Amino acid sequence: MNISKHELSINEEIRVKEVRVIDSNGEQLGIMPTKKALEIADQKQLDLVLVAPTGNPPVCKIMDYGKYKFEIAKKEKEARKNQKVIDVKEIRLSASIEEHDMAVKARSADKFLRSGDKVKVTIRFRGREMTHRDIGFQVMETFNSLLTADMVVERKPKVEGRSMIMILAPKE
Repeated sequence: MNISKHELSINEEIRVKEVRVIDSNGEQLGIMPTKKALEIADQKQLDLVLVAPTGNPPVCKIMDYGKYKFEIAKKEKEARKNQKVIDVKEIRLSASIEEHDMAVKARSADKFLRSGDKVKVTIRFRGREMTHRDIGFQVMETFNSLLTADMVVERKPKVEGRSMIMILAPKE
């Protein structure tokens, strides 16, 4: 099991004379000596946990520390599970791409968009193709019309150096 980054002091590890104590129900018991707070926690068969060491006086809470650590680990695991990493997949076209080749690439772009990834569509101009950028814009338009997935054009086709780039994102 991973050790938490913010390990808290519990019971005898608390080296402060006075602490502000909060009950397991969330009620404030007030400021008292650490020994008295430890006795109260011991009577309830719970732990005294230093939750805010920088407070004046430091704040301690009476709780079941094992259960608390388990809940924190469970929340972190749930947060990691719900986190979706969005990848940017690249589809490369050419200014002279054939219809069937474009349809195949459009199908793979659809698959990427449906799985929640962004798609970067790139056309690399070679040699004299740079003089016919309008063909590149037409290819991009045709490519967009072939897509069936719900998507948004995040960045319209734009020429950068010898390439034309367009970014598509799935519609949320």
